[in-house]
Amino acid sequence: MRQFFHNNSLSIVMLSLFAFSLVGQTTTGLRVFNEEQTSHGLERVDTFHYVRTGHFVEAVFENWESEFLQMGMYVLLTVFLFQKGSPDTNDPDEPKEMDAGSIGHVDVPWPVRRGGWALRIYAHSLSLSLFLLFLVSFVLHGAGGAKAASADSLAHGGEAVTFLAYFGTSRFWFESLQNWQSEFLSVPVLVILSIFLRERGSAESKPVDEPHLESRPSH
Repeated sequence: MRQFFHNNSLSIVMLSLFAFSLVGQTTTGLRVFNEEQTSHGLERVDTFHYVRTGHFVEAVFENWESEFLQMGMYVLLTVFLFQKGSPDTNDPDEPKEMDAGSIGHVDVPWPVRRGGWALRIYAHSLSLSLFLLFLVSFVLHGAGGAKAASADSLAHGGEAVTFLAYFGTSRFWFESLQNWQSEFLSVPVLVILSIFLRERGSAESKPVDEPHLESRPSH
């Protein structure tokens, strides 16, 4: 168990932080939702019912959506684009030799041994998976948003909002774009700061004594 944690500690800690944050969001979100329910003369709900409301679903997936979009775009764009001096992109002066690491290995992934369509899909499976997760989150954000907007409209004597109609509202795109812009800002901030600044021992940082414009990737 100790060895397992050592080998997977980054994933375990990050997933634990995710779980802690999600529980915290659910707890505080339930309180906010019930305050709104009370102000409209409606019944309060418990946690089981809250996690099925548009209020919860919309809040969760509008953030997941932007994260998966950011990571998908970053993975894809680093195939073609560079930042000299950053450890987070390939060296623009020395193109990366593709798939050189598989030479001489007997335990290469099955799609590599299979070749053909399996290899073509597998060769882009990381970005494809991230964009699929983005698409699922995007749809669930819309579904949750439509449900929340309908509940709010009905509480004020209005009409329900359909799933498709919600995608055309300013509210939906405001929620999406306010998250997208922050994610797209964080990437160049990390890429540019990593040229000049260091974090000793981090895989996302160059060695402390390496020149600023040295483009050798750290991973």
